[in-house]
Amino acid sequence: MWLFVFFDLPVGTKVERRNATRFRNFLKDDGFLMLQLSVYARVMRGEEAVEKHLARVTKNLPPKGSVRTLSVTERQYARMKLLIGESTKNEKAAPQQLVLL
Repeated sequence: MWLFVFFDLPVGTKVERRNATRFRNFLKDDGFLMLQLSVYARVMRGEEAVEKHLARVTKNLPPKGSVRTLSVTERQYARMKLLIGESTKNEKAAPQQLVLL
């Protein structure tokens, strides 16, 4: 399974920028890959892992902004279409990571 985190955080003040940076750093430290500037994803072994990391994301939410999550199966993730640009090295390696877990 995959857990996506989508967010739109305010960055108008120094405190807001710090909160947004802390949240992004938390996601990276927790194993999420950046797909786009405010879209991160992490491969999971199953529903229990999704719930565990969802709780971790919830615990590390910034005080302001909009944060959404979405969990999808590997099969649903594989149906994603990249319409313009190229896949990152992390995106290309991610399906292999699932096999290695």
